[in-house]
Amino acid sequence: MSTAAPTTQRVLAQTAFEARAILRNGEQLLVTIIVPVLVLVGLTRVTAIDLDTGGASRIDFLTPGILALAVMTSSFTSQAIASSFDRRNGVLRLLSTTPLGRGGLLAGKVLGVLVVELVQVLVIGAVALLLGWRPDPAGIALAVVAIVLGTAAFTALALLVAGTLRAEAVLALANLLLLVLAVAGGVVIPAEQLPGPMAHIALLLPSGALGEAMRETLMHGVLPAWSVVVLVGWTAALGWGASRLFRWH
Repeated sequence: MSTAAPTTQRVLAQTAFEARAILRNGEQLLVTIIVPVLVLVGLTRVTAIDLDTGGASRIDFLTPGILALAVMTSSFTSQAIASSFDRRNGVLRLLSTTPLGRGGLLAGKVLGVLVVELVQVLVIGAVALLLGWRPDPAGIALAVVAIVLGTAAFTALALLVAGTLRAEAVLALANLLLLVLAVAGGVVIPAEQLPGPMAHIALLLPSGALGEAMRETLMHGVLPAWSVVVLVGWTAALGWGASRLFRWH
């Protein structure tokens, strides 16, 4: 009589599956890696676009925000779309009844996102270094903390959206929300440079908190306490909502 594999082995197998599913999907690869790289190269090289870098080089100013944007594409957009279609097709319900269980399935999804983000950081970081990026060495470890906090917040948002809306609605909403947050959410452009009330609103959004955290860690070697508070707060609120409202079928 065969027995189920150990929990850790099951979760790692699901992690590998989730990561491969994203990296082998041409559309997801375009959104998670190729587009952020093109945005980074374009904004760095096209000097006709005026940016207030505060005295820093364009590449040093832009790279943290592009890395934050990459985290959002993988932990929110890709995860929300993939999970919503898995739910519609009955995949989530099926996997939740296997020895993997719901907890193991969610753990595999989160770890799969982190694997994809590692690939994103390596690729985007390598391109940025070739363009002359010089991050603050003291802030690299703190940037990893910021990425983990941002991943937690946006994965919770992805699961909330994917577990409550129809797949077609999630597809439209996830892409639209990513675009809005990228432009006016304090990700690539700091919140204080946004017009009017958006300068204050963006600081309260998970996108603004993540963007600010990445800039401060990689440019100045410090992790802003306010960014941590905002990201933890959003993770708690969205995680609670997802746990209460998520539908497996």
